[in-house]
Amino acid sequence: MQTFGFIGLGIMGSAMAKNLIKAGFTVTVWNRSADKCRELEALGATVAATPRQVVEACPVTFAMLADPAAALAVCDGPDGVLAGVSAGKGYVDMSTVDAATSVQIAAAVTARGGRFLEAPVSGSRKPAEDGTLIILAAGDRSLHDEALPGLERMGKKMLHLGEVGNGARMKLVVNMVMGGMMTAFCEGLALGEKAGLHQADILDVIDSGAMANPMFRLKGGQIGQGKFAAAFPLKHMQKDMRLAVALGDGVEQPLFSAATANELFKRAKEMGFGDEDFAAVFKAIRA
Repeated sequence: MQTFGFIGLGIMGSAMAKNLIKAGFTVTVWNRSADKCRELEALGATVAATPRQVVEACPVTFAMLADPAAALAVCDGPDGVLAGVSAGKGYVDMSTVDAATSVQIAAAVTARGGRFLEAPVSGSRKPAEDGTLIILAAGDRSLHDEALPGLERMGKKMLHLGEVGNGARMKLVVNMVMGGMMTAFCEGLALGEKAGLHQADILDVIDSGAMANPMFRLKGGQIGQGKFAAAFPLKHMQKDMRLAVALGDGVEQPLFSAATANELFKRAKEMGFGDEDFAAVFKAIRA
């Protein structure tokens, strides 16, 4: 059975690492807040003191970090990922970052003789727990094939999109669409509510026609109950919208609705909803 490292045990990372352990893989973990390692340790994981120790101990290491700054920070320093990379070591960064950050990390890993794969995921807490994420990989094909048994325990669909950067670009496109859908959906619910319509009736109509989709079905029910426990934190959606708009700037593609949606998520974040689910943008829109 293979040995894997896992760095970053937030909402997504902890669920993904658990699936590797439950599948019988030998797993070594590290997290900036050590208390988040305890549950994984109880399940059989080895806890490392530093990212360097994880990479040194494991042929392939996965990482799931909050944003580009965190993805870069975990690589740097005498105890960072790069310090542990040697010839043939594999580093699979599953964080949602911009393409430039992914390319920068890839260059640093390969300069030390390692192999790099970016593999951001489409999906939130429940798909992470169920092992049904969609994995958007790009980069070293040999590493992709070696990591595949682990990836298959974390996701239901794996794509290899070519050169490093394409995985990041695909993830930003997908999340930009999701964020735009959510803001339009919440504006519709807020408009209907103020116009005297029952929210349950609006949801019923939407779910009965061409716009029916799992996200509206799930989030609509949660919005109606006022439940916004984070499956995908709003602050992370705003980060993804910001990066998507920046990608648009870089390729000179106008993104009118995405830019507006980003402003709505920024407003919700400023109102204190950043740690709630991204559906909490409804509260900012209604306000």
